[in-house]
Amino acid sequence: MGQVGQSQGRSSRSNNLVVPQATAALQQLKLEAAQELGVTIPQDGYYGNYTSRETGSLGGYITKRLVQLAEQQLSGRV
Repeated sequence: MGQVGQSQGRSSRSNNLVVPQATAALQQLKLEAAQELGVTIPQDGYYGNYTSRETGSLGGYITKRLVQLAEQQLSGRV
């Protein structure tokens, strides 16, 4: 069988930023979301010790905030 995608054992990040300059703002949003939800952000960036509920709630909250920000921008309220 031929290889499809990445080789086994290697991972790639598919969440590359369209606007790399947004990195700091997204990191700040992640920290604020984690603080509100009571989730501690790992200093080394490894989330393997976290439950799916913890990481899912953090991701969901961030997505919700990004949608709110986009709606505000589209309505001219920012």
